[in-house]
Parts: sequence; structure tokens; C-alpha cells
Amino acid sequence: MTMNWRLASRLSVITLAILVVITVALIQRQHAQVPATANMSSSSSSSSGLQGTELDSRIAPNFSLTDQFGKPVSLAQFQGKPVILTFMYTHCPDVCPLTAEKLHSTMQMLGSDAHDIGIIAVSTDPKRDNTAAALNFSQSHNMQDYWHYLVGTQQQLSPVWSSYSILAQTQGDQVNHSMGLYLIDQQGHERLFMDNDFTPSQLAANLKLLLKK
Repeated sequence: MTMNWRLASRLSVITLAILVVITVALIQRQHAQVPATANMSSSSSSSSGLQGTELDSRIAPNFSLTDQFGKPVSLAQFQGKPVILTFMYTHCPDVCPLTAEKLHSTMQMLGSDAHDIGIIAVSTDPKRDNTAAALNFSQSHNMQDYWHYLVGTQQQLSPVWSSYSILAQTQGDQVNHSMGLYLIDQQGHERLFMDNDFTPSQLAANLKLLLKK
């Protein structure tokens, strides 16, 4: 009986440990999909007409990195323009290329208004994303003249990820990272978060509304 009790006790401990591991893994997976933005207030279309999750309009944290042309670029320099801010990496096999294509389609929909929009893509892969990789990726998706694909070292990029509640974890050849994009208004306030399932027409409509304000 004593041995059976001890065995049952050990099995209980092992089972509990397994449950904890599974729970932590599920939480991490959820965080990799959606930024942990506690300042989100509502989802879908709102009274403002914007489609997505409205934010509390705090001032978007500024940062400065290097773009695909080797030029220094800061968020602050886009004051006066609505800004699309997203996070991706050039070796991404699925979501990032699709996001780039949707951004290109959005710019085409906007026509001449596209020049009044700032687009920033921040790398989540400091080891492989350099200026050459960023330029090649930009050209592959016809975005080189529309956005600034920003790269940097781990030390330079980590604070930016943290400021926008972005999780970026390298696992082998892939990077698990938060997906979606932020819309920042002309005054530099965080206005909206859109999940990665956004459509170009939805994004274009949001940008047109911001341009009118």
C-alpha cells in the first residue's frame, strides 16, 4: 500500500507538471498571434468608422533604425502623415509576404493619396535581416518606394518590439512573432490595431478616414 501511495503521488506530480508546460505553451502561442496591448478598447467597426480594434490614442513610442537603403529613419519624421506600422521578417514563408502584397494593393487603391501615407515595417529577425535582405524583399513585393523596411541589431530592435507589445522568438529557421499592424494618426497617436486578416479595402478605407482628420 505504501508503494502504491508513493507511485500515485509521483504520478500526480508528473501530471501536474505536464499540465503546467502545456498551459505555458498555449499562452505563449496566443501571445505570438496578438500583441498584448492592454490599451485596446473595442473591436470591429466603431462610431469613428474605423475598422479594427481602436486604441486609447496614446503617443506612439518613437524609435530610429536603418531602412532598406541604409538610411536612418525615425517614426517622428512622419509627423503630419498617417502611419502604418507592422513587424515582419524577410525569410518568413507565409504571413509576411502576404502582408506585403496586401500593403501594395492598398497603396494602389489609394492612388495619389498613397504619397501621404507612411509605412514602416520593423524586422523581427536581427540575425538575417540586413539592408540587402530588406531591399530584396521590398523589391520582390513592389514596396521599395512605398515603405521603409527597418533593420537593426538585437539590442536596437528589442526595445521597439517591447514598446509595441510585440513578441519575437526565433525557433530554428523561423521567427514566431506577433502579427497585424498599427495605424498611427497625423499627430502621432496610436489609433487602431488591425489583425493580419485585414483586407486592402478595409485598410484603404481606414487610411482615407485618417487623412480627412
